[in-house]
Amino acid sequence: MIMSRLVGRISRVTIRTLCTALAVVTVTAVTACRRPTASTAPRPARKAGVPAGLPAVPAISGAPLVVRVQYPSENQLIASRDSNFLLGSLGSGDATLRINGVPVAVAPNGAFLAFVANPPVNTPSYALVAVRGTDTVRAQRTVRLPAPPPPSAVRLNIDVSSALPARGSWVRADEMIRVSAHAPSNALLHVIGRDGIARTMQNMGPPAGASLVPFAVDVAARLLSDDSTEGGTTPRFVATRGRDSAVVNAPLVRVLDSNTRLVGILRIPNVVDGDTDRVVNARTIVNGTYKWQLLQGTSLEVTGRLGGFTRVRLDNTLEVWVDDADITVSSQPAALPRRITGGFRVTPSAEYVDVTIGIGQRPAHYVESDARSLSLTLYGTQANPEISRIIGNDTLIRRIAWEQVTSDRVRITLSLSQQVYGWQVLFDDRRDAFVLRVRRAPHIDAERPLSGLVIAVDAGHPPAGSTGPTGLYEGDAVLPVAAFVAQLLRARGATPVLTRTSLAPLGLAERSVIARRANVHAFVSIHLNALPDGVNPFTNNGTSTLFFHQQSEPLARPVQEEMVARFGLRDLGVHYQNLAIARPTWYPSVLTEGLFILLPEQESAMRDAAFQARYAEAIVVGLERYFRALNQ
Repeated sequence: MIMSRLVGRISRVTIRTLCTALAVVTVTAVTACRRPTASTAPRPARKAGVPAGLPAVPAISGAPLVVRVQYPSENQLIASRDSNFLLGSLGSGDATLRINGVPVAVAPNGAFLAFVANPPVNTPSYALVAVRGTDTVRAQRTVRLPAPPPPSAVRLNIDVSSALPARGSWVRADEMIRVSAHAPSNALLHVIGRDGIARTMQNMGPPAGASLVPFAVDVAARLLSDDSTEGGTTPRFVATRGRDSAVVNAPLVRVLDSNTRLVGILRIPNVVDGDTDRVVNARTIVNGTYKWQLLQGTSLEVTGRLGGFTRVRLDNTLEVWVDDADITVSSQPAALPRRITGGFRVTPSAEYVDVTIGIGQRPAHYVESDARSLSLTLYGTQANPEISRIIGNDTLIRRIAWEQVTSDRVRITLSLSQQVYGWQVLFDDRRDAFVLRVRRAPHIDAERPLSGLVIAVDAGHPPAGSTGPTGLYEGDAVLPVAAFVAQLLRARGATPVLTRTSLAPLGLAERSVIARRANVHAFVSIHLNALPDGVNPFTNNGTSTLFFHQQSEPLARPVQEEMVARFGLRDLGVHYQNLAIARPTWYPSVLTEGLFILLPEQESAMRDAAFQARYAEAIVVGLERYFRALNQ
């Protein structure tokens, strides 16, 4: 589950499939099961209430009637305005269910999924009534639906616990900074800076369920300086409402000296500088999505610090944000290195071609891929490639072009003779050189396109993940699918690398490191989907495949087509998404969201060994199609 993690893990249930050898989920156990093979048989006929391609939900009758609600949990805050879903099970499928008087369908195995109106704010609970003949079982699930009291009933105060800027912020003296605090919506709020002038703050509107609303205004950073030697008034907030008033101190910031320069060095905690599989991710905004993947040991000017992130300057016109933990800032002003490139050196080898650029120190960089070209941007750099050596008569890189885009930004474009397959950025400390390593596509046997390849198979989660109505946890549900994928790959002459072979949690970064160090040719992460509060699961479900780098889109297409053909679910398409496990560039990688585990029939399918094999088959056939196309 990638689209949302709001449907939390309620319980952890080890899958018990129809194949007893998979009860203890290990890679070797799969070999005891019936070998799944590619099938050209027509799609199964559609069963009543179940999409074509999914197995029928097994019927459970006569079992004890027990109402179990998997989601929402007791006293959970519901993040929707009017309606929301509930999911759980009754233990038996031969009963009826009503939630707050509304009839809810019950699957043959007793699972249920409902999308009903939120309960009244003054009585925020769902009443569940299950009936089977003369047997009636009732349950109640209380949730939180906080509503703001009338403004007149709220005591005048200023809540600075979440005020902006946060404590420990650094800014330039000349920049505008957002100042924010919470107060009752019918109050007037002002901020007074060191110049003693009161500036009216704008009511930004109530967040859901809050009795206090945010007020904000942008002011010059110097007006909030923590340097008391500058004199003036102590910065403060002043709230008024009629004759009432409240005053509290405003947050202070460190104003950076414009006459000196702070320099930071990018370093990931507990990771050595020479580890080429670990990079520092940079973002366009505080806590935003990742964009740049920078080398450890890169020196950059520090220009600000807000909300756990440090702003760094890549060149004269571009600043980005990195996590505070990933940069070591010098306590004293320092000089930045001057980065001037020498010539380019092209060195081919059997699996890749190295483009080596003498530069002295690590630059901030960005690599973009197109169909048959790679574009490398070096920030804070000037180019002077007087002589470029091309070693050997290689056919992969056909042309190298460079341009000085701005006075301190260089763009180098590599035109390739094949579709972009993979690349890696390194720094050669012995030569003081930046290296862009361009990977060749593997040689493919058209008859057996996976033969000789190494494929990473990633069973998504834990940690995190979603849980279905009967308690099937996503991380457990996808593990046997990964094992089936591995079995099919071996049968086709490939070597599978399973990132996870047990129920133990595994971090996202570790999964990518495992794959790169195994030198895999492709990476597939297997998931099930879920939804955030307020979204109707009956009209918003289906099958999708996600990718990050453009080089991976050609792999995502056939995998998606094969899943849709076998599952019979709505085609939600192929999507770009900023995924941690898909950010490595050495190989194409995709993430599959085959089903929505919230829906009873789709959760049930994931307990069925034959369907697990079908999910695996879709992935493997998609891989075959992708690699066969590479050979054309």
